[in-house]
Amino acid sequence: MIRKMDPILRFDVLSLFPKTLDGFVGESIIARAIDSGLVEINSLDLRRWAKGKHRETDDRPFGGGAGMVMKPEPLFSAVEDISSDSTTVIYMAPDGEKLNTPMCKELAQEQHILIISGHYEGVDQRVRDQLVTREVSVGDYVLTNGTLGASIMIDAVSRHIPGVLGDEGSLKDESFEDQLLAFPQYTRPAEFRGMKVPDVLLSGNHSQISKWRETKRLEKTQQLRPDLLKNLHESNKYYEQSTARRSNKRIFKRRSRPI
Repeated sequence: MIRKMDPILRFDVLSLFPKTLDGFVGESIIARAIDSGLVEINSLDLRRWAKGKHRETDDRPFGGGAGMVMKPEPLFSAVEDISSDSTTVIYMAPDGEKLNTPMCKELAQEQHILIISGHYEGVDQRVRDQLVTREVSVGDYVLTNGTLGASIMIDAVSRHIPGVLGDEGSLKDESFEDQLLAFPQYTRPAEFRGMKVPDVLLSGNHSQISKWRETKRLEKTQQLRPDLLKNLHESNKYYEQSTARRSNKRIFKRRSRPI
């Protein structure tokens, strides 16, 4: 009997609306990654860990206010039941750390990610204080269903697992790699309704094409996301300063050696 290999990364999603993930995991690249055994995605109904006749998972907030808050008991029971020493527990929250490419690359190195999907007015603060490893936001807006945010994060992280994408080189030129946006893309026909593909892309000169693409990446980033260029500049400045300090230390050590 051939033993099925464990996935590189397993995602467990705790949700009050677990069917939200059904369409997502059954299509395109993610579906192929699951079929290939590279990732495993489980959508778990939080009500399984709720007690009582009605299996209640939420209640009114102390101090008053609108909406309902997810109760701590089911969440503590579920996380303690599912997690292990290798588990990273993530809570999807609008006030969490904003999801970006470096974070996705980091999370792609994990073995097991357990995602708590927030709903209503969020979860009891004790859950965040005691259970959660990391709080993640997919943007400065609020969703009615935190499982939607979880699906975005799963997709973004899975792309960085080796073998998930057919062409690993495609990651290199994507937006936010090296703090730059992606260059414009064109395909056939070479002319459509009077709009022509740039001549350089038809030239076959790969050196010129590479230069054109890099120029377009810089122009696009400057126009749409100048903050990224500022971050890139600060990152390069820090690297140069760090390199200079290490170099100066080596020179000082050589000069300090006794003759």
